[in-house]
Amino acid sequence: MNKLFLFVCVVMLSGASIAQIKADYDKDTNFESYQTYKIIGWEKDSDKVLTPFDKERILNSIDAELSDRGLAKVDSNADIEITLFIVVEQKTSKTAYTTFNGGYGYRGRWGWGYGGMGSASTSYSEEDYLEGTFVLDMYNSGNLVWQGVITDEVKDNPEKREKTIPKKMKKLMKKFPVKPKK
Repeated sequence: MNKLFLFVCVVMLSGASIAQIKADYDKDTNFESYQTYKIIGWEKDSDKVLTPFDKERILNSIDAELSDRGLAKVDSNADIEITLFIVVEQKTSKTAYTTFNGGYGYRGRWGWGYGGMGSASTSYSEEDYLEGTFVLDMYNSGNLVWQGVITDEVKDNPEKREKTIPKKMKKLMKKFPVKPKK
């Protein structure tokens, strides 16, 4: 069971589907004044579902994105403190598709043509899938100042994790108020 969660959570950042990426922040905060950050850790031990490799990929991606924005990582007295959280949920996708075949056929004394009886059929399917959510919270003096969320379908594609985790983190950080320094 633990290995399944490990697999599921790690892959959530590497799926080929289009991730939902959302962010919100305190509009009164001057993010340009921040110079340092510290990653406090994972909320509720949610990182236990990650492999050490994928945890490192996530942390390195965060470090790279914040470094590109001029923030330095420190061990104490940071301007921004960061907490991380990851969760995976079982979901069901329901699809109904209807096809209609129009009434082309013989219509008595009017001959062949459109009209008459048609037919329709509907197919219904359900598909179970796993949805992963990654949350990055930034605090200043104990107050939440920025939150970024990635939600995506978990897919099995371990070969691409090394590339997709940084790409999704880059997309998330595009929503951060401080843009990368050139």
